[in-house]
Amino acid sequence: MKENLNKINRRNFLKTIGAAGLGSVFASDEAITGQDDLKTIDPNAPEQAKKPKPPQIPRRKLGKTGVEVSCLSLGGDFSFTDKQIVLRKAFESGVTCWDTAHNYGGGNAELGIGKFITKNPKARKQLFIVSKTAIFWGPITAEKVEERLQTSLKRMNTDYIDLYYACHGLSDPAQLTDELKQWAKSAKKRKLIRFFGFSTHKNMAKCLAAAAKLDWIDAITTLYNFRVMQNDDMQAAIEACHKAGIGLTAMKAFSRGVRRIQPVETEQDKKLLDHFQKRGFTQEQAKIKVILQDKRFSAVCVGMQNISLLTTNIDAVLNKTKLTQADRDALNEYARATCSTYCAGCAYICDSALPDTPFISDIMRYLMYYNSYGDRNRARDLFAKLPSGIRNKLLRIDYTHAETRCPQHLPIAKLVAEAVRKLA
Repeated sequence: MKENLNKINRRNFLKTIGAAGLGSVFASDEAITGQDDLKTIDPNAPEQAKKPKPPQIPRRKLGKTGVEVSCLSLGGDFSFTDKQIVLRKAFESGVTCWDTAHNYGGGNAELGIGKFITKNPKARKQLFIVSKTAIFWGPITAEKVEERLQTSLKRMNTDYIDLYYACHGLSDPAQLTDELKQWAKSAKKRKLIRFFGFSTHKNMAKCLAAAAKLDWIDAITTLYNFRVMQNDDMQAAIEACHKAGIGLTAMKAFSRGVRRIQPVETEQDKKLLDHFQKRGFTQEQAKIKVILQDKRFSAVCVGMQNISLLTTNIDAVLNKTKLTQADRDALNEYARATCSTYCAGCAYICDSALPDTPFISDIMRYLMYYNSYGDRNRARDLFAKLPSGIRNKLLRIDYTHAETRCPQHLPIAKLVAEAVRKLA
């Protein structure tokens, strides 16, 4: 009975949000007009002039930095210039860790954050801004990183970035060079960045294990979800980073597959949906919860393009209902039943099987953006950046060896052919 009272049903949801805010919860940003007329946020205004604060997202320490960050991080791989309402609502709810990158939204993600800071300069100290260089091909030199950092600072109208990732999408620990170490030291000394690290969605366990042995990595954002957490090597690497004091943030928590288009497509999907509906929350909310119940993670980074998504994810974090073993079993069973729809980022396996075509896991990720995210332009743009020599021979390669070794049993040949058809 007590557990039932804790569930998030529709009645409790309405009470939490309030009738006055219901329209903004379910309306998309595009439907909201007059966004530039939003009142400037002044965190130092007299208390009597402030609106009552909504429930605030809990904070956790980010590893050895000693800094506390909101355990829900706002992922911004889209334009924020026309989504100021999302930034405002996130800020008001205590979602003050904002994750962006040089290339997100074609630069408009950082420009949108800059727009918000320009209108709300006193809010800057309460924000924890994460940004990344987005250098995907070629060597990551100090010169390139410095150039990207300076651009990001100007776009966001800030003198410093709280956490800077010179390596965005790290796949090889060899990229963590002494040159980058010295650059990070210099950037901190010049007070351009506070902390330094990298993000990774390929060969994550190898990258994390290597970082745990270094003394100059402050934080890492890694692909991590209910599927990946079953991997023993990944668990060992996470534990090593945790013991080393490296702050960890999980991304791609929803583990969207390369082939799924509709949210409920198979019997396994329906079974998982039914299980969590009976528990009182969505399967997406459960996927956030299962990560945050691991105290080694400081935050979960989720892309939230509208008020509805933002509210749903905030609700998942604020709700105190703990996932049971039965809930975990349901997620594990779903992971096993649908493994052939999901690329787990173990690129070294594909790369060793296909040494002349070292981009298979990237192609799987781009196809995921196209099919599951519906982000077709982004998928095509990323695919177009692959070396032309690789793109032109994708349909002539024998993928049998890679398919045999794939732990997820992905039909790689069919998926590559689908990617060429949709993305080329």
